[in-house]
Parts: sequence; C-alpha cells; structure tokens
Amino acid sequence: MKRMIKKILLFSVVFFSFSGVILADPPGPPDPGGNPVGTGGVPVGAPIDNGIYGLLILGVGYAVWTLYTAKKKQKTDLVN
Repeated sequence: MKRMIKKILLFSVVFFSFSGVILADPPGPPDPGGNPVGTGGVPVGAPIDNGIYGLLILGVGYAVWTLYTAKKKQKTDLVN
C-alpha cells in the first residue's frame, strides 16, 4: 500500500508541475503604443479550472484510503 501512495504522490506532483504550463493562456497582444493613459496591454489571467483537478485527485485519494481502512478493519473484526 505504501508503494501505491508513493506513486499517487509522485503523479500528483508531476501533474501539478506541468498543469500550469499546459493549461496557461497565451500572452496577450502587444501594446499598440501611443496611449498616454494606459500603461500596459490587456491583462492575461490564468485558467480557473486548475484547482478542480487537485480537488478531484485528493477526493479520489481520500476515497481509496477510506475504503482501504474500512476493509482492513472489517478483516480484523472477523478474526476477533
């Protein structure tokens, strides 16, 4: 079980490392210049849905852990 937890943690670290790069928005258009009022171009935001993947991974991990401990407890209850 420890090996599986290590694999899940490694996968989540690698996934979160590259998810921002893969899902990031492209840079905005260059500033046209000659606009004394504005100081920059169009602001570019990051996608909102990056946190959803993390929540899904944590939820699945929690469900697996809960099922594992419940099954382990059930086996010890049957022995006693």
